[in-house]
Amino acid sequence: MRTRLISIPTDTFPLDGVMYEPDSKVIGSALYFHGNTMNFYTGAARFLPEAMCALGLVFVAFNRRGHDILSTRASRQAVGGAYQTVAESVADNAYAATWMKEQGYANPIILGHSYGGMLSTQHVVDHPATPALILLSAGRGGIAQDTTGGTEKLFAMDRLEELTIQAKELVAKGRGEDLIMMPGWWYISSATSFLDRLLHVPDTIALAPKITCPVLAIRGDLEDVHRYPAEEFQAACGQHCHVEIIPHCDHFYNQREDAVIQVVGDWLKKYI
Repeated sequence: MRTRLISIPTDTFPLDGVMYEPDSKVIGSALYFHGNTMNFYTGAARFLPEAMCALGLVFVAFNRRGHDILSTRASRQAVGGAYQTVAESVADNAYAATWMKEQGYANPIILGHSYGGMLSTQHVVDHPATPALILLSAGRGGIAQDTTGGTEKLFAMDRLEELTIQAKELVAKGRGEDLIMMPGWWYISSATSFLDRLLHVPDTIALAPKITCPVLAIRGDLEDVHRYPAEEFQAACGQHCHVEIIPHCDHFYNQREDAVIQVVGDWLKKYI
């Protein structure tokens, strides 16, 4: 396969990414949405490209503006996941899809991991011509997403009420950019981003009935069933959703990359 870095324009600074192109005949394309505080060179975006290209798919992964936890880019202004909003994330996915269309790859297959999976359900509803959707440990989304830490004890853990009050007070004082230390993933967040996450993250289950393309929903068997509700999504989505639970597998597919590649590849062969 051929690999090249890409730059996707937005209304602020561009999104960095990478395009993998098959050496053989191209029969389609795929667009990958990374998980929260991750980026285009970690997780499934790192181990899936070769397999996607072997199927004849152009594979694109990119950084949302809210990638990683905290960073600086073309200035000394702090940016990253600590400052992200859901609206910005949704817009970045749309920018990437538009960029792909301009390259001649309209309506790519969508793959989303974790938060990227939640975002992908909104994207597919907004882009009904999407031919297929692959949810890689997509979260529940909606207002129930972070009201409990689940077995993994994520987000605010047992301090949700306390930190929500703190965030609201900061925003009321015009200090929404102030950072809050969090006891669980993702460790640090601006007050504005913290509240935005609670209120606006796409509701995966509620969006499921609106999705009409074929869906593959994957979860590792070591993941929290309530937080990553593949079977519940399937029931809401209908008969066009297939669920695979990967044995001995965590949220990041450590040492189970080959199993994920096999499941994704076998499923995609039915639809491309």
